[in-house]
Amino acid sequence: MDSHGQGNILALDNIEKDGAEKDGGKRDASSQAVGLVSLGCPKALVDSEQIATELLDLGYEVAVGDESDIVVVNTCGFIDAAKQESRDTIAGLLDEGKRVVVTGCMGNDPDLKTEFPNLEFLSGPADVAPVVKAVQHYLPGAQKSDAVKPHVDYFTGELRARLTDDHFAYLKISEGCNHKCSFCIIPSMRGKLRSRQLGDVMEEAERLVESGVKELLVISQDTSAYGIDIKQESQFWRKQVWNNNLYDLSNALSQLDVWVRLHYVYPYPHVDEIVPLMAEGTIDGQENPFEN
Repeated sequence: MDSHGQGNILALDNIEKDGAEKDGGKRDASSQAVGLVSLGCPKALVDSEQIATELLDLGYEVAVGDESDIVVVNTCGFIDAAKQESRDTIAGLLDEGKRVVVTGCMGNDPDLKTEFPNLEFLSGPADVAPVVKAVQHYLPGAQKSDAVKPHVDYFTGELRARLTDDHFAYLKISEGCNHKCSFCIIPSMRGKLRSRQLGDVMEEAERLVESGVKELLVISQDTSAYGIDIKQESQFWRKQVWNNNLYDLSNALSQLDVWVRLHYVYPYPHVDEIVPLMAEGTIDGQENPFEN
């Protein structure tokens, strides 16, 4: 598990939960809370941040803590140890009598519902909207009609709630992977490559910098493959035309005057093009995927 994402829990206060009477009487709505536990990699952490953003946009009050009656667990299923951590987390919450909503890389595992029949809801990775709808179903009283905003996900460029320290933020530029490596389960869990438009990425990056972020950690499943699925589409940013590719994205990010670190960079031939930017010190590439 990435240390930046370990143990992040959000509690949403001042809510009403349907079905509270099953415990012998309706509970005081102010004592209810819903938690968000984020496990696994930085990419999953960004998904968790999107869930938190949606809940905030719907008017839920968000506070750090684990005093919650319903908990969303964003699971990791990449390696056996991560799967066990996810199972242990779910089991512990159920043992405490919590209502548990499961999402993330283990959410599509058909055996999970059999193993934990008391789960309230299951969904796969990056399924922000279904998770939020599940929370609304169980805690309908938390919504404030005057605080509802349009749907937000990381493809829109809108500034999201963050679970990291103030000085850094993860910037997810794509989802999924087109490779079919025999040793890797990621494509079967997260699907094929889906790159974000460069303009959307830069809009989000600018807003993060404006909010005080000093370090942008660029992440994806395969950063070097960024844009190959949308390479024919040009983008406008700062009155310039840009292409959806790693070089133009790196060059654009280098203009933000913050520390830019590229994670999950594999040795594609075109990666050589960004070496001069690294030499100038405008971006920092962490090119060995085994170190990330």
